[in-house]
Formats: sequence, C-alpha cells, structure tokens
Amino acid sequence: MASVVVRCYQELNDFLPPDRRQTSFPCPLQRGQTVKSLVESLGIPHTEVDLVLVGGLSVGFRHKPADGDRLSVYPVFESLDISGSSRVRPRPLRGTRFVLDVHLGRLARLLRLAGLDSLYANDWDDLALSRLSHQEGRILLTRDRGLLMRAEVTHGYCVRSPDPPAQLAEVIARFDLARALSPFTLCLVCNEKLQRLPRRRAHLAVPPRVARRYRRFRSCPRCGRVYWRGSHWEHMRRLLRL
Repeated sequence: MASVVVRCYQELNDFLPPDRRQTSFPCPLQRGQTVKSLVESLGIPHTEVDLVLVGGLSVGFRHKPADGDRLSVYPVFESLDISGSSRVRPRPLRGTRFVLDVHLGRLARLLRLAGLDSLYANDWDDLALSRLSHQEGRILLTRDRGLLMRAEVTHGYCVRSPDPPAQLAEVIARFDLARALSPFTLCLVCNEKLQRLPRRRAHLAVPPRVARRYRRFRSCPRCGRVYWRGSHWEHMRRLLRL
C-alpha cells in the first residue's frame, strides 16, 4: 500500500498520539488523497494548518501527494517569517473577529470584555456556525475538532483549555492579540461597540448610589445596558493584567 512520511510541528502535535509527536512517522496514502484529507485523517483540523511542504516545496490543500513523499506540516506562524512560501490558503489566517460554538459562552463574554469582536448564541448549530465563519471571515473557536473539519470552515481554532480565563489567555497568545486589546469597549451581551453616555442621562438608568459614586458611563446602542467602572471592572482589569 502507498504511504508517505509525515512530520508535524509545534502545537499541531497536540492532536497526535504520543508516539507520533515531535517525530517523523509513516502514514498510509489512499489513492487520489489530498493533503487536506490526509492531514484531517491524523485528527488535525485543516484550520490549524498554515503551511505544508512536500519534498521541501509548499503546496495547497488540494495537492495530491505521491507514494514515498515527505510532508512537513506547520501551524499558524507568529514569529517565523514564511512570506517567501505559499500558504495553503489564499488569504492569511489572521484576523481578530470570532464566532464561538455553543459551549464557549463564557469565553465569548471574556473576549468581548477584552474588546474583541465575538459572535455567540446558544442555539446556533454546526451549519450556522460554519456559514457565519465563512461568510463574515470570522475565526471559528470551538473544542470540537469535527466542526473545524467542515469544508466550509477556512478560519478556525481548536481551544485546548476547559477553563474560560485560561481559554482567554490561550486565544490572546495564539493569535498574538496582546497589542490589539481594547477592554471595556464592547457590550458583553450584544457585542456592540459601547457609546459614551452623559452622566445626566446615566442617572436615569442606574441606581442612585452608582450615580453618586461614578462619573463615567457607557451604554450599548442595541440593548441599552449601561456600564461603569465598578468592582467588576477592577476584577476584569486584573484578569486581563492591565
């Protein structure tokens, strides 16, 4: 049976069994199998991959390896410049707009807190999520590898941690967003950009004790929620390490 030799790098090893991590290994090759199909047969969502080399030459997902080829599979790059190579996708994977699956509601709230455009609804199914990701060019965040393997999904990331604050740190680090954060600028419920609310108008929408104590307010133009720098603000500042 035909086969190829594969080596996966960096965090792509998270998806492999221990005996295949950080090393080259043989992999069966089906007739007419594409790079995308081969990578996903290893349990690696194609959205996690940004560069594939076959015999030292960069190829796309539709490339069909030959018997005996050697494949080097790389994740999204942060510090290594690969501008001289052809990535597997026509557009860069990078972006700062997200859509999250139904199991990542707390992460969606934290991302909005950090000022990162993040769509979320607890009734969206896989089809709705993949379409939103594709149509709006949003990175799909999920812990479901199968969802990321849908052909319509081109931009996505498999969140590793089960803990929401750790998930936030993971996403910020993974997409190099530390300098792109704009905390307390989005509604935590609607994802809309907050607008400055004059104090005299805020007095009509917040408890009297809040109106007396705080001077700066913002509101959501969609749902009307009012935000101010209370104790929750300090807690979130510590979470974001600002």
